[in-house]
Amino acid sequence: MASCLRIVVIVVSLGYLCSLADAQKGNFSPIDTLVNQAIAEHRLPGAVVEVGHNGHVVFRKAYGERSLEPDHEPMTVDTIFDMASLTKPLMTATAVMQLFEQGKFRFNDPVAKYLPEFAANGKEDITIRQLLTHYSGLPPDLSLEEPWEGKAEAFRRAFAIAPATPAGVRFVYSDINFIVLGALVEKLSGMPEDEYVQRNIIAPLGLRHTRYMPPAEWRERIAPTQYEYGVMLRGVVHDPTSRRMGGVAGHAGLFSNADDVAVYAQSLLDRLAGKPSRFPVSRGVLEKMVTPEQPATGTALRGFGWDIETPYSSNRGEIFPVGSFGHTGFTGTSLWIDPSSDTYVVVLANAVHPNGGKSTVALRASIASAAAVGLGIVPDQGKLSARLTGYNESLSGMRHWIARNGEVKTGIDVLEADHFAELHALVKEHRENLRIGLLTNQTGVDMEGRRTIDVLAHAEGIELKTLFSPEHGIAGSQDTENIGNATDPATGLPVVSLYGATDAQRRPSPDSLRDLDAVVIDLQDAGVRFYTYESVVGYFLEAAAKTGTKIVLLDRPNPINGAFAQGPLSDIGDESYVHYMPLPVRHGMTMGELARYFNQQRKLRASLTVVKMQNWQRGDWYDSTGLTWINPSPNLRDLEEAEIYPALGLVETTNISVGRGTDTPFEIFGAPWMDGRNLARYLNKRFLPGVRFVPIDFTPQKPYPYAGQACHGVRILVVDRNVLDAPQLGIEIAAALHKLYPQDYKLEHIKTLLANQSVLEQLMKGVDPSRIADDWRDSLQAFELKKKEALLY
Repeated sequence: MASCLRIVVIVVSLGYLCSLADAQKGNFSPIDTLVNQAIAEHRLPGAVVEVGHNGHVVFRKAYGERSLEPDHEPMTVDTIFDMASLTKPLMTATAVMQLFEQGKFRFNDPVAKYLPEFAANGKEDITIRQLLTHYSGLPPDLSLEEPWEGKAEAFRRAFAIAPATPAGVRFVYSDINFIVLGALVEKLSGMPEDEYVQRNIIAPLGLRHTRYMPPAEWRERIAPTQYEYGVMLRGVVHDPTSRRMGGVAGHAGLFSNADDVAVYAQSLLDRLAGKPSRFPVSRGVLEKMVTPEQPATGTALRGFGWDIETPYSSNRGEIFPVGSFGHTGFTGTSLWIDPSSDTYVVVLANAVHPNGGKSTVALRASIASAAAVGLGIVPDQGKLSARLTGYNESLSGMRHWIARNGEVKTGIDVLEADHFAELHALVKEHRENLRIGLLTNQTGVDMEGRRTIDVLAHAEGIELKTLFSPEHGIAGSQDTENIGNATDPATGLPVVSLYGATDAQRRPSPDSLRDLDAVVIDLQDAGVRFYTYESVVGYFLEAAAKTGTKIVLLDRPNPINGAFAQGPLSDIGDESYVHYMPLPVRHGMTMGELARYFNQQRKLRASLTVVKMQNWQRGDWYDSTGLTWINPSPNLRDLEEAEIYPALGLVETTNISVGRGTDTPFEIFGAPWMDGRNLARYLNKRFLPGVRFVPIDFTPQKPYPYAGQACHGVRILVVDRNVLDAPQLGIEIAAALHKLYPQDYKLEHIKTLLANQSVLEQLMKGVDPSRIADDWRDSLQAFELKKKEALLY
């Protein structure tokens, strides 16, 4: 047995010799400087730093002392540390993911489904997802002001506690979340958490110096933490709550050393990369641990257990990209992992020794940056930031962006600049003047303010024969269904109205297209699924596919940007003029991209050419484009209203006024039977990101709902549009009205624009809106993947 142990040590040592040889390729001396300076300044007694890259340990070193009191002891690379909150992702979250993989639960299930006592004090709707991402609304810690002992008592207190804020709306890092998750692991597995992780995580990974409640023979290699009642804690968990629980808890209690953490990290990286790995979770499930999984309105990015981009992710440093992930522990422990460069950085310290210590936040960040520089890792120039936000700009801890000053050329401007090349290509195909129709309205203008109608009417080699107008007419000023055909006074061209009371009146007839070689489309969209200009584009694609007519779409910005898709997808089989095909409320596509998506997903096979914009970025709100706002419809009068439109548009078919017939449509809502003060107070208590509510009284004018009647309601103030999930805001408003005014509010009328039966049924049952939003997450993610092929920018 002794000889076997010697062989293991020799193999490990040879591995580190090779790794250290690799380390000579980089310069890691700045790490020495950083740690030694921190020790000299008494910010920590010592530390162990270990860096892995491309499957090898490239740096491994111990600094200072592991013990200052009662005796001085040098730090060694095999020192075992109290991992504190690193327990959460390393063990508890991994255990939860294993149980998910076994089909034991769904992430959007309420915790109370498995732990019924947890439903106490209004927690019946808090989900497992919200616990894992720290969006549960629970307070940070259990109270220690009065004496209590035992794991069972801790669970009882955690189950009984009242939320501090509503679930799903605010990131609050909470030990209670993981105490409850520890209870969930024990309930679903049927064994204590320490026994479960030993069998299912520690043993499969081959971790030799990792466990809860370390044995006495490990004591001399454990870094002590702090005095407690005159006794130095050594091998006894530092966290007082975990200590009262007997040393085993979901949030803290694990002990380990740098080598074992490195094995865990490298196994995780290998699994993510599809390489052979002992990591005890499948690749697909692991992806959910390390990519953003916070609720739809969440502003701090958290995976299931791992920190991605929050105020606590400073240990990423300044080189590793947003999208890498990690975690820290209160005692001074830290792990950061970057899949893009196949790198991890382990920093283990007992900074609380001997009497509390000082912050290691800046040190951990500096070590991560020094390691990245030493390895020659280059920042990703904000590539992942661009995917998350639409801009190539770095994120701060709470996802703040700066609006840019762009100079966007729309499709008509690009068409003019290239001398109508896209249309002339069709002219050559037809060997004569190209006969075209034009679907447009008042929004179809170039940068000089000239109507697209006039530009094309005077283009050489092109014969503009027919104009088509969508809802609101060619001038965009009519708010009625009775819009007949007309004549454009400037050109004398016939205008075919495609807005009427019947489905046939809203579609281009085959006869209207047969004499046309192509139809050009130039319409400004609102970026919302139920905006009818989108359906009329779909109808043109359908008709053109049958007649062989070419479609040339001149693209324009999505005014509420193209960085986000939000809201529930509409149901299959319930298509209508406000629901051309299954889409989320806010789809995040331009009209050109949407047309491509329709053509691809409906397999229409229409001949479609999109004249792309120039200089538009996906993160651009309309006021970042340099373009002049033109009302796309009579009651969408500025960008501020467009920002809220996905919310109030969603509920406007119910029996409320959304401000039509006032100077501020889609900024206010109310009804004669509402109490504006009470409603504003209720909605503000929901702490919805990006918005506040103030009471207001208003009187709509004819011909709109409640014309001439005094309405009481609220004004919506957008305080941060980049964190606002407007479709979920619409669901929140509907849920609030249903709860506060069950006799007056006609919730069932939301179905027309909601077009999602499951969401309607949950609203009718009074399910919390944050839980409803979690349930549409998977379909929304599937949509994001599906639409990629249609994207142009």
